Amino acid sequence: MIEFFQAGGWLMFPIIISSILAMAIIMERSLSLRTGQIVPESDIDRARKLAKTGVLNAGVIADIRESSLVGRVLATGLESSGLPRHIMKENIEEAGRHAVHEMERYMTALGTISAITPLMGLLGTVLGMIQVFSVITEVGVGSPTDLAGGISQALITTAAGITVAIISMIFHRYFKAKIDDYIVTMEKEAVTLIEIVNNTNNNRMKSSAAKQARAKAAQQRIPQA
Repeated sequence: MIEFFQAGGWLMFPIIISSILAMAIIMERSLSLRTGQIVPESDIDRARKLAKTGVLNAGVIADIRESSLVGRVLATGLESSGLPRHIMKENIEEAGRHAVHEMERYMTALGTISAITPLMGLLGTVLGMIQVFSVITEVGVGSPTDLAGGISQALITTAAGITVAIISMIFHRYFKAKIDDYIVTMEKEAVTLIEIVNNTNNNRMKSSAAKQARAKAAQQRIPQA
């Protein structure tokens, strides 16, 4: 294996470093983008129940916020439930942008690795061919051993660069699709929470108005002294 890397020339070192970075990112994102870390059903259910009761418990909201990314978004909505609808929506959207940024961490780096490693392999191919033609210029085509070094460098770096790029691109596309699904789920749950809070506030206002009307009617029925 060491001879294999040595035969690829100095360009094998940046390709190897890129592969190590890619594997580290893939492992980190695989753990961070689990459903239980992003959109667990338990946090969604707790946020809905809290919004329906209209009793905002600061401790429960803080627990929801710390549990998951969707919890951060929904906790922001719960904390803004006493504000006008458009302000509540803006606060949720701001929290959602931060959540998306968190989910897309290292994705640019993984995409960059998938793009540059084939180019490094191609550069190795070019350098290998240059070496081959240099040997041909100096000793002619009668020395297969001298020509083999340049050809080997060209093939090995190309194969290594393409291999790293394929793996990186597969996981990059997979993670991007997963993030897109999470974003859609968060948007749906945010809209649902806004509607629940709005209905709860409306019912509370109607109940308060009805109580005031009954109290006023009761006062009107009291005979004047």
